[in-house]
Amino acid sequence: MNRRELLNRGANAAAALSVLAPAHLLAQAGGPTFKPDAPLVPLIARRDRLFRVTVCLRPFRAAGPRIEVEQVGRKHVVHHYGHGGSGWSLSWGSALEAVPLALQAGQRDIAVIGAGAIGLTTAVTAQRLGAKVTIYAKERFPDVRSARATGGWTPDSRIAMASGAGPDFAARWERMTRAAFAHHQSFLGVAGNPVEWTEQYVLRDAPHVPEAAPAGEHFLTLQDRVRDLTPQPVLLAPGTHPFATPIVEHSSTLTFNVADLMRQLEADFFAAGGRFVVAELHEPADFGRIREKTIINCTGYGARALCRDDSVVPVRGQIAWLIPQPGFDYSVRYRHLSIRGRRDGIVVQPLGDNDFFGFNDDNETPDYPAAFAAVDEAAGIFARG
Repeated sequence: MNRRELLNRGANAAAALSVLAPAHLLAQAGGPTFKPDAPLVPLIARRDRLFRVTVCLRPFRAAGPRIEVEQVGRKHVVHHYGHGGSGWSLSWGSALEAVPLALQAGQRDIAVIGAGAIGLTTAVTAQRLGAKVTIYAKERFPDVRSARATGGWTPDSRIAMASGAGPDFAARWERMTRAAFAHHQSFLGVAGNPVEWTEQYVLRDAPHVPEAAPAGEHFLTLQDRVRDLTPQPVLLAPGTHPFATPIVEHSSTLTFNVADLMRQLEADFFAAGGRFVVAELHEPADFGRIREKTIINCTGYGARALCRDDSVVPVRGQIAWLIPQPGFDYSVRYRHLSIRGRRDGIVVQPLGDNDFFGFNDDNETPDYPAAFAAVDEAAGIFARG
């Protein structure tokens, strides 16, 4: 190896390190810090601003989303469910995996079962690929579980178990993630701001030290494969924020304003000639009641009962909703609490002590004492500043 090649390799390695190194390491080494253009508006976290409490059961599968064909009687059924906490984030990319499996049967009249995030994006994707689509669903927005999502860009949130995903899953996930991210950009600037870039702040009491993969069962983490899609965190300059923690990391992320987004998707679906049919299915034999010969099953957690699929495990998540607050349009994460300012409300969500918080818990009854405690904890974050 000659000297020039050695120097080039060293320069390339240094450039890679500057992109991949955690923000606190960059700052400790004299790297950049971020200073907001204007003071952050502190959150007004009071119980009298709480207007609802919702629970969502995220449909987790250890092997990742089920995207495959099954012949059920005379129906060509494409199963498309089991996205864990990544349904909104992966929706468009996942639809581009599922819809071609439906079209390969040669039918242009297609039924989509389910009207949540996966159902609506799958239906619109099928329309854009030339299909005539009818959605069959018991519930529509605002009653679907997808309407109770936190609304953050989280493409690998409880997407699979490290031991359950197959050898090709990571590459497929990356393909879906990149396609979905690109498609979400088409909603930026649309009236109502169904998708927008927002600022987020991660508060730390001490520098973050990456941990080795835990022993035993753990969720698959794939975010490093798509680090280039979103800006990487940098440290917030001292004295420029309302937080008392010694370390505050700033970055930008996509936020889904779910109420606006679901209305936009329904409007797009109807504008392309789609129609809804109220239907309730209880078992695989009920697919025979659907008029269309080709069906895409986007029933999320409902697939556990409908398809007798015990691989679908509920992951319970609860949100305490505070009324929107002018200026609070960013998100904060500290210890085991997440706060996200959206146009349709400020979502306050306990995260638990580990990733298994809420795992295999199918209780959809709101826990108001826990909601009050979360709001109080949120108030404490800003009171410390």
